[in-house]
Amino acid sequence: MSQNKVKILGIAPYEGMKSTMTRIASQRDDIDLNVFVGDLNEGVEIAKRNIGSNCDVIISRGGTAQMISKITEIPLIEISISVYDILRTIKLAENYSEKYAIVGYPAIITSAQLLCDVLQSNIDHFTIHSKEEANETLKMLKAQGYKMVLSDMITTTLAKRMGMNAILITSGEESIKSAIDQAVKLYKSYIHVKEDNKFLEEIIRGNGDNVIVFDNNSNIIFDSITSDDIETITDLLRSEIPNTLKLGNHKLYKTINENLFTIQGRKILNQDREYAVYYFRYDKAPSTGQLNGINYYNKAQVEDSFFNSFFSIINTTSKNHYDIEQLSLNKSPIMLTGEVGTGKSQMANLLYTYHPYSNNPMVNIDCGLLNEKGLKFLTTNTNSPLLDKSNVIFISDLHKLSEKSALDLLSLIRDLVLHKRNKLIISCVNTSDESKLAVRLEYMNKLQCSNIHMDPLREKIEEIPDASSLYLGNLNLNTTNQVLGFDSDAIALLQEYDWPYNYTQFKRVLNELSLITTTPYITKDNVKSILQKETAVLANSSSAQIDSEDTIHLKLDASMTLDDISKEVIKRCLKLNNDNLTTTAKQLGISRTTLWRHLK
Repeated sequence: MSQNKVKILGIAPYEGMKSTMTRIASQRDDIDLNVFVGDLNEGVEIAKRNIGSNCDVIISRGGTAQMISKITEIPLIEISISVYDILRTIKLAENYSEKYAIVGYPAIITSAQLLCDVLQSNIDHFTIHSKEEANETLKMLKAQGYKMVLSDMITTTLAKRMGMNAILITSGEESIKSAIDQAVKLYKSYIHVKEDNKFLEEIIRGNGDNVIVFDNNSNIIFDSITSDDIETITDLLRSEIPNTLKLGNHKLYKTINENLFTIQGRKILNQDREYAVYYFRYDKAPSTGQLNGINYYNKAQVEDSFFNSFFSIINTTSKNHYDIEQLSLNKSPIMLTGEVGTGKSQMANLLYTYHPYSNNPMVNIDCGLLNEKGLKFLTTNTNSPLLDKSNVIFISDLHKLSEKSALDLLSLIRDLVLHKRNKLIISCVNTSDESKLAVRLEYMNKLQCSNIHMDPLREKIEEIPDASSLYLGNLNLNTTNQVLGFDSDAIALLQEYDWPYNYTQFKRVLNELSLITTTPYITKDNVKSILQKETAVLANSSSAQIDSEDTIHLKLDASMTLDDISKEVIKRCLKLNNDNLTTTAKQLGISRTTLWRHLK
């Protein structure tokens, strides 16, 4: 690495900013950029792990930058939010039909007011000065019927936690370039200070072990950790600091993610200040094997899975006509039903977060992955989660068990009174198989389950414009391709499609549209091309949907339109089903009305 290059630590609040910073840095020969993604406290932790070495200047944004500035003396440059950044976000929100507002710190709101005046727009805007004020403002807006906010990262995170929609105001390339220019200029004024600590660092690095050094306030001042489990290791060692400073020297062993760690702790004094230093090595620990289909998740893992999921981003669960919180608190088991891709697993995650047992593990018994070893463990082992209590137990994809295994499991649940000692959630895909349907009804009747039916996407086509805008806004955080929205004809095509695999398919199509689009707006031709491909793929795999030995063989050519392909698939299915409209509609996952529309 060149001695003349400025070593910049970038801490971006979202993935898209990281990509832009990396691309800009690759075009310059005067900087070495090391960039991570982390917001607020996570960003502070990243800074703590990196400020002790290999860093001349820190670049970050918003509240994260303010928090980092309080824990280090290394110069920090804040990435600004320009008028153009706010304009781009306003344009992205144009497709959103519900009531929304701009919420942000004074720098954002001042620019937003100017833009609204110039554009003659009546977008409401609210100024905040702290995280606490942001929280109160969002509560007020939600009570007044606002459904979405355009905001900075802090407010966006709080809004999603409250069940509101949010689009983050991202920083454009110009703002990031300006921050890097400032960092280079600032560095030149204090370069000589960086040489003072190199000697000590080289001595520590020469030890040969992984090393991490904490001060007596638990701040990391140096580390040379190479393990992928750095966060878990850091949390463990922080808890050991008081013991290390008291004992002076001690050793401990810890198994983390199948690795056995041997850790040596020491207390070192320097200029009357105490430091806790840890040296450690790790090797592969003996493995006892894993039980397929049985997994344990803590509250943080479940919340992370839900709040970063497609269903949370588009906020579909908040529009559900069920009182989710009340059903979660109810003692009755819950049966989640619906077609493939309607979000049953994420609904289970949401139910878990509302339940008082959420401080205990969520046990997921995945019937699609459950093997003989797993079934034996569930039914015979004294450590079986079926013998535990005060947990949320999620039995997913019940329909994938054989009829005998499913009924045996039901008998065991009743014998052990499992559904009385735990919160039991079960999911099952809708099917025309009478034996599978009989098993599901047996569970619902014998366990007295409450039912939550997850509606298919084709019955919620009015939500497609809002959902598309919200998800595109999220995609823009992770890519440098900033798509502003859809042409009206493109949205209409999305609403006309049947979506046989529902939200899972919808997400995949939006991802692909975002990747192939080279213009600010996704066009009708973009959508038509993707949906034609979707229909062709489904047509070629449709034999798997038919409960007979017959298969559908289609000859497709490039001249066929989406309607032509759909009509051909329906005709072949009708032929196989002796022109029975109801059976055909069920097999294709569409309504009789939709089937008739395609045949016209």
